[in-house]
Amino acid sequence: MRNLNVQSSTLKIDRNEDLAHAMVFTGPNTPFELKDSFLPILQEEEVLVKIEYTTICTSDLHTYFGRRTSPMPSILGHEIMGTIEAIGSGGKRDYSGKLLTIGDRITWMVYAFDPCCDNAQKGYPQKSENLYKYGHQKISENDMLNGGFASHCHLKKGTELFLLSNEISNPIAAPINCTHATISGVIRISAKNPVNKTCLVVGAGMLGLSACAQLKTLGASKIIVMDIDASRLTYAKKFGATHAVLLDQSTGKITVGAEHFQDIDLAIETSGNPKTIELTLSGLAIGGVLTLVGSIFKQDDISINAENIVRNLLTIRGLHNYIPEDLKNAIDFIEKHHSAYPFQELVGAEFQLEDLTQAFEYANRSEVFRVGITQNSNSSSFNI
Repeated sequence: MRNLNVQSSTLKIDRNEDLAHAMVFTGPNTPFELKDSFLPILQEEEVLVKIEYTTICTSDLHTYFGRRTSPMPSILGHEIMGTIEAIGSGGKRDYSGKLLTIGDRITWMVYAFDPCCDNAQKGYPQKSENLYKYGHQKISENDMLNGGFASHCHLKKGTELFLLSNEISNPIAAPINCTHATISGVIRISAKNPVNKTCLVVGAGMLGLSACAQLKTLGASKIIVMDIDASRLTYAKKFGATHAVLLDQSTGKITVGAEHFQDIDLAIETSGNPKTIELTLSGLAIGGVLTLVGSIFKQDDISINAENIVRNLLTIRGLHNYIPEDLKNAIDFIEKHHSAYPFQELVGAEFQLEDLTQAFEYANRSEVFRVGITQNSNSSSFNI
């Protein structure tokens, strides 16, 4: 790559001495490639972040192991947090309007968008034209640092940034801008105040556990979790679940807890399994709301009865990604309640960035909720 000499309004970096490095995804089931690059020339409202921590999201695993398609070559990883290393001319303010400075600890939206585009004006910024998604962009010589599995991330204009409290550890902070923000968005669009309501969470993975905790803090009286793994159902009680429903994986039928599967006011479906979605609909109360969040891969059609939807006043919603308000609410939730639930436990192993291939292999075969990727060269390369 050519030598890029850059100067921001707040920090000067000698690009001959200061290189970034990244683990590049070149194809499914192919070892990541370590590549160096010069740090970018920052334009107005752009920010260069030194990445502190990234967690491997389930969608990263789907991409790496060929279960979903993604541009290549690319730098995967979008559950990221870090500290500001440089700011483009004109400065940058966070979502609340505070002027940011070098060294601020931040997270950011998983995408950059144009607030003036049609979909953003309609309230759907995550579906804006020319959306720029971190961890999902093809890299090039002029656009290299756009994912989480790297030493730095180049944040574009149109990216909302959020300050993070130093009281939140890196493993807790990294998933906020994906998992917790998504669930915050689900609760927002469901238009159903969970206070004293019966709620169902389908899937006791990372999304499901976050849903349990957020619903609990919002006053839900009954939080039912449904999954095919009995151990995960038990673990979900640490995050506020009050009842468990166990499914048989081969038949998709309830084997334990059927008595709880009724009169559901709000259902959050994170598994994406078509048969489970149909089952969930059958348990909704009059006026019940089902919000789908896990159906992000190709799948069979589902069968619904329109008369049942009409006569029982049911609502079916879908959410893909989230809006800035959702990330703000997720950060507020974690800052207030991170010690009330064992979020720290959800990162079951840590690897160094250069060991990313081994980290993905471990994450795919293990039962941990998240694997963390650290930039700390003083830590051991693998902790569990």
